[in-house]
Amino acid sequence: RARVRHRSSQEKEATPTGGTLLGLVLTLFILRQTISLKKTDSMKFQTIVLSALLLGSATAFSSDHSTARRSFIKTAGSAAVASVVTAAPFAASAEVVVPDQFTSYEFPSDWGLSFNYEQDAAKVRNHMVTATGLGKGADRMEDYGKNMKKEMVDFVSYYRRFPNVAGKPSFSTLYTSINVLAGHYTSYGYKYPLPEKRRKRLYQEYSEIEKSLKRNR
Repeated sequence: RARVRHRSSQEKEATPTGGTLLGLVLTLFILRQTISLKKTDSMKFQTIVLSALLLGSATAFSSDHSTARRSFIKTAGSAAVASVVTAAPFAASAEVVVPDQFTSYEFPSDWGLSFNYEQDAAKVRNHMVTATGLGKGADRMEDYGKNMKKEMVDFVSYYRRFPNVAGKPSFSTLYTSINVLAGHYTSYGYKYPLPEKRRKRLYQEYSEIEKSLKRNR
């Protein structure tokens, strides 16, 4: 009888539990969403992963079997880690393309602030995009750099005083970009083009700023 009971217990443990099956289903769900989100932002991906884990966790802990709980947590946790690792290359592939540098362009005539945040942020960003693309020997490169630095300093000095503006994602990202470009001018002057690595970072931030401004953020 003891042997029969022992065998029965083993067979019972070997039988797939609801938590195990749920974990497998969620693994497939998360991996599928990872693939489908390779062209979307990481925030949406994190939301889906978190929602899946919370849903599965609630179901698993309502089960009467502790084995099912442990099985689900292990399976779902592995799926989340695998999904994050899988998503990493997708995030990298979403980076903006760095355009070639240029030497000919139309010199702006709208320098300065209008004291409307959305308009000024968009204008400063556009001027910075041009500044980032200027190549060696570009027309009026020094004049552009001087005007650019003054406009950036004026923009930060004015708008950082307002909490409702300083808390916007567009402002914080633009502030970061301004520090990078202003730091380049301070270190290398106005006639030296930005290095490729720095340009890549700035273009990525410019893209984020544009998206935030479109959302009034």
